Amino acid sequence: MQDTSFEDLNLNNSLRKAINELGLIHPTTIQKEAFAPIMSGRDVIGLAQTGTGKTFAYLLPALRQWKYSKDRFPQILIVVPTRELVVQVFEEVEKLAAYMSLEAVAVYGGANIKPQIVAVESGCDLVVATPGRLLDLCLKGALKLRAVKKFIIDEVDEMLNLGFLHQLKRVIEFLPKKRQNLLFSATMTEDVEEIIKAYFNSPIKIEAAPMGTPLENIEQTVYYARNYNTKFNLLVHLLKANDEYEKVLIFMSTKRMADRLYESLDGIFPEQVSVIHSNKSQNFRFNAVDQFTNGTIRILIATDIVARGIDVSEVSHVINFDVPEQPENYVHRIGRTGRADKKGVSITLSSESESEALAAVEKLMNYNIPLQSVPEEVEISDELIPEELPEIKIKNVVIPRANKGRPKGAFHEKKLKNQKVNQKRTRKKKTKNKKRR
Repeated sequence: MQDTSFEDLNLNNSLRKAINELGLIHPTTIQKEAFAPIMSGRDVIGLAQTGTGKTFAYLLPALRQWKYSKDRFPQILIVVPTRELVVQVFEEVEKLAAYMSLEAVAVYGGANIKPQIVAVESGCDLVVATPGRLLDLCLKGALKLRAVKKFIIDEVDEMLNLGFLHQLKRVIEFLPKKRQNLLFSATMTEDVEEIIKAYFNSPIKIEAAPMGTPLENIEQTVYYARNYNTKFNLLVHLLKANDEYEKVLIFMSTKRMADRLYESLDGIFPEQVSVIHSNKSQNFRFNAVDQFTNGTIRILIATDIVARGIDVSEVSHVINFDVPEQPENYVHRIGRTGRADKKGVSITLSSESESEALAAVEKLMNYNIPLQSVPEEVEISDELIPEELPEIKIKNVVIPRANKGRPKGAFHEKKLKNQKVNQKRTRKKKTKNKKRR
């Protein structure tokens, strides 16, 4: 058991009351280690995996130091990569600020900008935003950032993967030079280091459960299955055979394959399955996550792009229907279960073609995932789906050019009167012909 409790942190009565109502007793490693450095006013770099409580790690000290202002311009700005993550962070802010007079606003793309303009112009103390929509509001003059004291960038590695570097830099131009910068990321890439060098002032680095370290409270397993149909048969067997699969999150690498799996599972488990990816509307995605959270459905299929924005408690199982090409994404996926010191289970279905990707995952974690045998009652299929069929390469046949010489076959000269000769008639010739007449 951890020695430190939230009572040991320098929280005010409002935050302490909110924490107690949430039933939280002990801070996680990143929450404990980040609190004092952030309170000191220094720039801070926090490296922590998904599921380690990093949202509260920056919210607690930020809210602790917030002071009411009549200007009603935001003092705290939090930038995250996805719309789902905006909603998640905003909900965490509401929980912690339940007994504070703080006004928070969430803004993101894919929604009507007019209500968001009204919200920020009416005054707010804290803004959670995606980079694109935040920049739009700044350029329109609706959102003033001159009073920002704490600038927080969360999931910055995913933000850069999605191509938001330009928008992020433009947003920083609207910020006051005197501010505290906080950056939280699961991985430290070259692009992340460049942002730190360009905009951070001698930051303190805090590392808790760094990327590559397998979470101790997640039981990991891998099955080898030769193709999609065999994986599907195994998945159905697992979902039917065990009552412990209460809340199952299934990850697919592509939107097309996610839709295919949904269509297949929906017929077997009607009204128990949903799917989310970037092609789905925002309302559809929110509703699907809400239904998964409240238990209306027990199986949710998702792609890696929206994985960062899913924060659902008590996910019993994460199933990787495929092995992600980026090994870091594997850790993000399995981090959806085993949260808040609860046990979780991760199951990976790997084909022979994915063996290199699986080896990269194990190398990153320095951990060999235990292998389980496919149960005998699971049908092994030899049938391949279209996406698994080898590409047929058609040889590019070069057709030789026609012979430039005299054509072969039937040919006869045109009569003299039918032959057209392109002769240029000059003015001199025309004059000469008139004189002859």
